[in-house]
Amino acid sequence: MSVTTSGSGSAPCRFAHYFVVCGIDNETGLEPDALAALYQWLEADRQGRDPEAVAAGENFDQSPLKRTFKSKVLDHYPENIECNPFDQDAVNMLCMPKGLSFRTQRDSRTPQFHSFLITREDGSRTYGFVHTFYEEVTSPQICSAMQTLHQMHQAEHNASAHNCPSSSSSSSSSSSSSSMDSLASSLDEVESPSSTSSSQGGRRSCGCSGEGYDSVRDTLYVSKAMCLITPMPFMHACKRFLSQVHRAVISHQPPPLPLESYIYNILYEVPLPPPGRSLKFHGVYEPILCQRPGVGELPLADFPLSEAFRLLGVENLVQIFTCVLLEMQILLYSQDYQRLMVVAEGITTLLFPFQWQHVYVPILPASLLHFLDAPVPYLMGLQSKEGTDRSKLELPQEANLCFVDIDNHCIELPEDFPHFPNKTEFIQELSEVLLSFGLSPEGGNTSSEPAVSSQTSVLEKELKSTSLSELVDDRKNGNLGGEALDVLELLQGNPTLERLQALAKRTGVKVARLEALAVGQKAVGEEGVGGRSPAEEEELRNAKLNVQLREVFAARFATMFTDYESFVIQNSPDLESWLTNREQMHNFDKASFLSDQPEPYLPFLSHFIETQMFATFIDNKIMSQWEEKEPLLRVFDGRIEKARLYNVRAPSLRSSVYQKCTFLKESAQAIEQRLRKIDHTAIHPHLLNMKIGQGKYQQGFFPKLQADVLASGPTNNKWSNRTCSTQRRVDRHRQHNDHLVLDNDLKEKYMQEARNLGKNLRQPKLSDLSPAVIAQTNWKFVEGLLKECKMKTKRMLVEKMGSEAVELGHGEVNITGLEENTLIASLCDLLERIWSHGLQVKQGKSALWSHLLHYQTREEKNEQLSESPVSSGQEKRKPESSVGLPALHVSVIQDMRHIQSMGEIKTDVGRARAWIRLSLEKKLLSQHLKQLLSNQALTKKLYKRYAFLRCEEEKEQFLFHLLSLNTVDYFCFTSVFTTIMIPYRAVIIPIKKLSNAMTTSNPWLCVSGELGDSGILQITKNVLEMKFDRQNLGKLTTVQLGHDNSGLLAKWLVDCVMVRNEITGHTYKFPCGRWLGKGVDDGSLERVLIGEFVVPCNDEDGGRGSRTPPLQQSPSQIRRISITSLTGRGNKPTTVQIQESIGEAVNNIIKHFHKPEKERGSLTVLLCGEGGLVWALEQFFHHGFRSARIFQKNVFVWDFYERTLAFMENADQIGDLQETPELLGLNCESFCRYVNAINNMPRNIGKDGKFQLLVCLGARDRLLPQWLPLLAECPVITRMYEENALLRDKLTVSSLIAVLETLHDFPITLESSLTKSVEL
Repeated sequence: MSVTTSGSGSAPCRFAHYFVVCGIDNETGLEPDALAALYQWLEADRQGRDPEAVAAGENFDQSPLKRTFKSKVLDHYPENIECNPFDQDAVNMLCMPKGLSFRTQRDSRTPQFHSFLITREDGSRTYGFVHTFYEEVTSPQICSAMQTLHQMHQAEHNASAHNCPSSSSSSSSSSSSSSMDSLASSLDEVESPSSTSSSQGGRRSCGCSGEGYDSVRDTLYVSKAMCLITPMPFMHACKRFLSQVHRAVISHQPPPLPLESYIYNILYEVPLPPPGRSLKFHGVYEPILCQRPGVGELPLADFPLSEAFRLLGVENLVQIFTCVLLEMQILLYSQDYQRLMVVAEGITTLLFPFQWQHVYVPILPASLLHFLDAPVPYLMGLQSKEGTDRSKLELPQEANLCFVDIDNHCIELPEDFPHFPNKTEFIQELSEVLLSFGLSPEGGNTSSEPAVSSQTSVLEKELKSTSLSELVDDRKNGNLGGEALDVLELLQGNPTLERLQALAKRTGVKVARLEALAVGQKAVGEEGVGGRSPAEEEELRNAKLNVQLREVFAARFATMFTDYESFVIQNSPDLESWLTNREQMHNFDKASFLSDQPEPYLPFLSHFIETQMFATFIDNKIMSQWEEKEPLLRVFDGRIEKARLYNVRAPSLRSSVYQKCTFLKESAQAIEQRLRKIDHTAIHPHLLNMKIGQGKYQQGFFPKLQADVLASGPTNNKWSNRTCSTQRRVDRHRQHNDHLVLDNDLKEKYMQEARNLGKNLRQPKLSDLSPAVIAQTNWKFVEGLLKECKMKTKRMLVEKMGSEAVELGHGEVNITGLEENTLIASLCDLLERIWSHGLQVKQGKSALWSHLLHYQTREEKNEQLSESPVSSGQEKRKPESSVGLPALHVSVIQDMRHIQSMGEIKTDVGRARAWIRLSLEKKLLSQHLKQLLSNQALTKKLYKRYAFLRCEEEKEQFLFHLLSLNTVDYFCFTSVFTTIMIPYRAVIIPIKKLSNAMTTSNPWLCVSGELGDSGILQITKNVLEMKFDRQNLGKLTTVQLGHDNSGLLAKWLVDCVMVRNEITGHTYKFPCGRWLGKGVDDGSLERVLIGEFVVPCNDEDGGRGSRTPPLQQSPSQIRRISITSLTGRGNKPTTVQIQESIGEAVNNIIKHFHKPEKERGSLTVLLCGEGGLVWALEQFFHHGFRSARIFQKNVFVWDFYERTLAFMENADQIGDLQETPELLGLNCESFCRYVNAINNMPRNIGKDGKFQLLVCLGARDRLLPQWLPLLAECPVITRMYEENALLRDKLTVSSLIAVLETLHDFPITLESSLTKSVEL
């Protein structure tokens, strides 16, 4: 029967949408739970057994009292509401997640309350509140069916006891082989609390409870559920209403009015309280209060946060909260459904102003266990069986899982987990709020008995104890006396009182009781007026605590994101163009935002701003230009405005000083005012136009309600007319707007696409769970994973390519090392989720590493069989250059062995991440994974048919996206694992064509990198190659090369030195092209060479069209061997070129210091490399240098310096310099001291080496601009430089001095390889 127009029109404004009753259908009798059967079907299919045979078979191993049977929705009122269609399957499944359960008189039958929510495809939510109780089974057919099932179970048990005495051990070993089997074992059974008492001895291991069911001896009870479905989460009000209805069902006396009156009242006559107002409506015995926050307040959250903090403690809750913010997978685990719901709802309400954007199922029914296989972020709740050990619960994926064991007060966190900013002070502030309400911040390990409604327990005690009933009737403790008062208040002055009393007499209520109430009330007098019951006081206290805790969380976000608006990029003229181009655009300047944050916040914030919830928040901000602001955003922006009025943030912009919340008192006062002064009172329940004699009261049994009365609401009450007219006004306004903006359907489509960008899947659909639907869901997962991979790799490329990408129109620039690390960590997480999807059998916490280990075992077996190197996956990479280093073996197995030998990594997840980083750095990630997946037999063995890795087309596209990462250079392994030992190989390559390529002297080498140096390494004579192990040196920067000048052939012409990191394969070339030896070239016995990164030229590595620019290198070997080789005019650079190269060298050094410290790279390269400062100044000093030979010897710039030194020292002695200013004298003194120190050091670095060292020391100590005038004005210059030399041009020298002085603002530090042995 459909609902009337007025009813449906006002439905959005009604307090409750549906009243539902679920339980056993006496006509169809006992049916095994179809969803449990479907689950067995899926399991059989997964294990390769015939699913049809399994579905046909009955399960007699379990006692029938422990088995699940199908529950049904027996009644729901009204039939349907347009704005919230009734989903019968979903409601039935969530009202009774385990199906029907049976009890006998020996078992505990305490009523239980739990809540649930249904998230529709558009993201909107509907809440359900369920009161489950036990009702005696009166149907003889069901009792006899239960008797028969019990006998069959007994027979099965006796047979198995004969056949297999140790059945328990074998069954446990078989179940552990499968991840989902162990989940099933923990969820399928519904144990009664009494069964634990009979579990001693051997009986339970066989599945026999010992106390079975006998229809003659025992009374059978079955579970039944009453449920209210509401548009808003008024948990306390619904809980109190349902418990009062249940009390009326089990009470000795019938309720004052038929139950239909109360249900009709809450469905049709109780409105939602308006924002910022409170509402009072009437249950069966007592009035019920609820309140709704105002427009500027935090949104409604009625689930008690005190309970969540009590169950987990502050520290644990903050850790879980951080996991949720970073969009990890969160699995809550508890015996009690309500606990799952309280923790899930509690954490998601604390996210304000952000919202969870992924799969959200606080209560996961047993039939939806395959959802734990979802390769997406999720927040789910799993019901545990009493006594289940966590270690037996094997989950499909744990690499990125936060496991929350609510009952045992403990959590398991993922690895690489950044802390929430100011975590210690934050926890301290939350603890202070809890302590002010008398709660312990540590939480408490509470009894595992589920929460029971307090009214019911009071009533049960009343029925058992007369002394307690007397206490209740004294009307001073606010228990039942208060309820009776409300009954009286409800009935007095009612025009239908006489009719009611007549009806009451017929249904068995004594009117004398009513009169006694009136007498009692007069006796109490004024005492009860204005007094509040303890339950109401408790509710007020909870509401105040809730809002204060939430304010503390909201204040943290308001502090962290005070200036977020400044970084929002709004570059679209209208909504349509923004929605159309949403995927290509950057909406938030992440790099600038992070550069503005305090250092301690960065690890958390760099991860958080990459999440879907942050992206959606920014999208909402941008859309608010054209649309009404999203409510959460409106409140948050209001908070930020308010905070700005209180304190100007600018001075403390980068401060990480903790700021406490200032809104605590006023937010609590707002709630207290609303609850103390009621704004609205709903219509009282009243008699309805019912058929007399139907639904007669029978104690302990929920009556059959009169459907025609409850099917539709009133057509004439003022409230419903008011809401209808409001609705019509809203509709008119909306239609008017539709004509102004783009077509509504198109707009809605764009909006939905924009909001779902990056979300892999909306909510799981609970109602239809056929294998076809499950397959379709998995297909959505596959598509989502592929889309995510495309977006992540694109983002990594754009960020890494920086300005090059910006020129190509890709948006943002300036990747920071921190951000790069975040992006790579999120790629590792994505790969783990892809490898976890559709796993047959769970082994270890990392699915990827588990697959690699299987692959390694198979390949090593093949290797032993063939007694030859592993052929599959073992390719030789070509040598890095035509001469020098031998080829490096490259294979999946080889890289695994490197990782396995790293003692610093203790877990499988850590090893998988290290392997991904290593493969990415080697540009082999796509190739390695392709190799791993080429073993199809292994993939089929490990993965189900629907797994991502078995979808051929998607797998190919996925590998192609990863291949695109080969276009940029990553050092993500080298820069993260800084303490590991790494094998290096070094080769010295002489210039072969010259006869003295082989030298008689003993060569040595010292390799330096960003993280340290190797120390002096002696090289075996004439071998010129060596391997050495050292703690990670980082990116290599310099090599010192020398020899001891012994023997006859002590002269040595070296082409270059090659050094390779044997793990990452990174090869560096250190060009030399100079002689080492006395009396040849500049007489140097050692040289400092600057490295260049050699890009591997492997044909198989496609996609190398563009790459990051190479590092600077040593001045090439064409660099002058002596000044005389510069005779050809074509080689000489022009004066303009020289000045430009000096400017560029200085600019590069300044840019270096403007980068964040962690990303600067090597300063040595900028000083001494090709195009560096030394190279540029050398060109300057060589310009116009006289090329005449003196006694056939080559002349070097250092010779000019030494003659200048000699002149200065002589002039000083004669006293020629005494007339010069004091400053000039000081400059002469420093120049002489530095040149002498370099000449006197024990190292033999040659004249060019000495020049290089002097320039470096002069730059470090800010002396270069002071020495230049000395050199330019020294008389020696006329003998050694031509007239047109740059050094003799005063204007050029003064401009050079000005350029060099710009370096004085920066702290230049020199590598020890340069300054070794210099004593100043």
